[in-house]
Amino acid sequence: MKTISKTADKRIVSELNFGAKTAKRVGWESWSFRIVDPLQVEVTNESYGYLADEHRYIVSVGESDGLVVPRECECKADLYNEEYDCKHKVALAAAGGPVVLHAAAAFSPHSTPSAETETATMAEKLKADGGMPETCPNGDPYCDGPESDDLPCFDCFEGEGA
Repeated sequence: MKTISKTADKRIVSELNFGAKTAKRVGWESWSFRIVDPLQVEVTNESYGYLADEHRYIVSVGESDGLVVPRECECKADLYNEEYDCKHKVALAAAGGPVVLHAAAAFSPHSTPSAETETATMAEKLKADGGMPETCPNGDPYCDGPESDDLPCFDCFEGEGA
C-alpha cells in the first residue's frame, strides 16, 4: 500500500475504523475504481483475476467535516459488521484517495462528454490548442520533455531528443 503523505489523505483514512488485517489486505490486493452515480463508486478487487466481477461492490460516499469519505458498502462484511469498516471502504479511502472521492462527489450524469470530446486524440486532450507539447522535441504527446518531473520518452531520457 502506498504511504499516505498528505494530511487530507490521512484524515480520510482516519475517519474509518479497521484493523491490521484489513490494512494488510488492502495493501496486498489490487483495486480498481469506477464512478457509477453521484456519490457512488464501484470498487473492484482485481486480485481475483477472471473472478473479479464477483468481487465488485458499490461504495457510497458522503461528506464529514469538510472531507468526502466512504460511508456504506453493499458487501456482507459492511452490512453485518457494525464495529469495523470493510476493506472496500478502506481501499477507496487509501488507494482511491481524495481524487476518486471528490470525483464521485462532483459527478453529474448530465455532464457526460460529447461525441466530439470522445473522439479527441490524447494530444488534443493534453493540450488545449490540440497541438503536441512543445517541450518534447520529438513531438511525443505523452512526454513533457527531458526537464519534466515525470518520466520522459526514451529519446529524451537518453538525451537524443534535444
